[in-house]
Amino acid sequence: MSKKYGDLNNEKVRTYTFLKWMYDDAYFPNFLVDKGKQILIDLCFDIEAKQPKNLRELYKLTHKATDKFNDLQEEFEDNNSELETVARDCIGVDFYFIAQAYGYAEADIEELIATRDW
Repeated sequence: MSKKYGDLNNEKVRTYTFLKWMYDDAYFPNFLVDKGKQILIDLCFDIEAKQPKNLRELYKLTHKATDKFNDLQEEFEDNNSELETVARDCIGVDFYFIAQAYGYAEADIEELIATRDW
């Protein structure tokens, strides 16, 4: 069973719409965007459970989540889509939002998703 927004402790995250730009663009199949959204929700649960003490620990968690997006890339391609500029920007902004919402004000948006290959 997938973890849901409503189970998160952080109210900012619970009320945020993840991957909005991708949902608003028909180029991205919603069922795949849903998988991406779940990766981000799972990242939030990881942050809440592990409570990273510094940016290095946070980046370990965000890189793991980024790697899951890397794995999802082929599914997008198989469905005549890809993780291109709009997706990259959207995903990056959401990773940054998560870092900010959990109090990591010094997080670098590029470092959050440094392991990306899209």
